[in-house]
Amino acid sequence: MGPYSEQKQLERAGAIKRLLERNPDLDPSVKLMWQNKLKDLAVTEDEYNARVKAIYANMKREVIEYE
Repeated sequence: MGPYSEQKQLERAGAIKRLLERNPDLDPSVKLMWQNKLKDLAVTEDEYNARVKAIYANMKREVIEYE
């Protein structure tokens, strides 16, 4: 997640709306999932930052070793 961008959120909302409009035969559960994603997009920087904090606050740093 990067810094809050109103433009990026508008782009995300537009992409979801287009997906829903162009696929009227989506499975009802998939359609509902995308409708919820659209409804739940952060619309302010404070809301966005609170969500980022909630997601990352309890994560522990660890080193990932690749073979």
